[in-house]
Amino acid sequence: MTGRSRTSRRTVLTALLAGAVSVPLLGAAPASSVPATALELPRPTGHRPVGRRTLHLVDRRRSDPWVPAARGRELMVSVFYPARSSDGRPAAYMTESEAQRLLELKGLAGVVPAATVAGTLTHARADAPPAPGRLPLVLLSPGFSVPRTTLTALAVELAARGHLVAAVDHAYESVGTEFPGGRLPPCVACDRVDVDEATVVRGRAADLSFVIDELTDRRSTGALARLIDPGRIGVAGHSIGGAAALATMAADRRVRAGVNLDGGFFVPDAGHGIGGRPFMMIGAEAVHGPGNTANDWAETYDRLHGWKRWLTVSGAGHFSFTDIPWLAEQLGLPDPQVPLSGERGWCITRDYVGAFFDLHLRGISQPLLHGPTSSHPEVGFHRP
Repeated sequence: MTGRSRTSRRTVLTALLAGAVSVPLLGAAPASSVPATALELPRPTGHRPVGRRTLHLVDRRRSDPWVPAARGRELMVSVFYPARSSDGRPAAYMTESEAQRLLELKGLAGVVPAATVAGTLTHARADAPPAPGRLPLVLLSPGFSVPRTTLTALAVELAARGHLVAAVDHAYESVGTEFPGGRLPPCVACDRVDVDEATVVRGRAADLSFVIDELTDRRSTGALARLIDPGRIGVAGHSIGGAAALATMAADRRVRAGVNLDGGFFVPDAGHGIGGRPFMMIGAEAVHGPGNTANDWAETYDRLHGWKRWLTVSGAGHFSFTDIPWLAEQLGLPDPQVPLSGERGWCITRDYVGAFFDLHLRGISQPLLHGPTSSHPEVGFHRP
């Protein structure tokens, strides 16, 4: 690698990390202005109650790319699924220790109580008995440095519609993910200035394939494995997690469909090798519109030969496709640089991602995906 290319890669990763951790909450208001309020994620539109189980998975066949001395590649997985009933205790959003780490990173320790964030109502029930049936599986991978919990509203929405959803945290790539025994490993990858983005993407693709292995193996997950239809598997991710979604499809033929939420692709020849399988890209118009030649969406889109969509959202920011703006606005801390409201960003994410997986994994017709609509004027369709 030349000195110039090494500098370029470092610059891109620095920008990626900055985008992943500079959220609407950062420095937005003094402590006295934050109201004491109970936080709540949006209620799902699906009619099914949702349960959640948390799994600790370890791939002993692989060493961790960031801490080779670790005993295998560790993952924390939140599995959301249609439940028999809405009875039982609410599933926690995150632990207080995880919330504290996230708030410290944002410069909000002492501004927003960790207990407030950790206690966010998720509309899922912890360890609720699953409803019978064979379900599509959707995997979710978060942005670099942020935990899987930032995609909880999407996970609950998809589960309420009839999918089994696995949100995955990748060890040493999150600032605040609690492992068994109360361990909170540091984000080692965040501190590495020599990280190649492609290494992150390919590592996550291997992680997601391993999660599929485990979730579909009855010896590993028992009742959960019996719920999964292995012929209907999809993957989605935010930011670099979106790049991992496409890389997983390229590496694993079991994955039938994928979505990238506002992420670059980073891997050379991204999109090559997925054949006619469907893929959707949806992101902020200012960054991922066809007029911005600095990103890799156009060249990646040209390599997709099946059903595909390139959608952009006017007024959106990088985190408009996650829980963060929704929660920030409840705290009275919206991002003044992002015109799109947290509520509207959530509705767009819910409607388009839900429609995509309902179409390609459940076979339900989705006119919303045919082209622009008056009900979603912010969403632009490019190069259909």
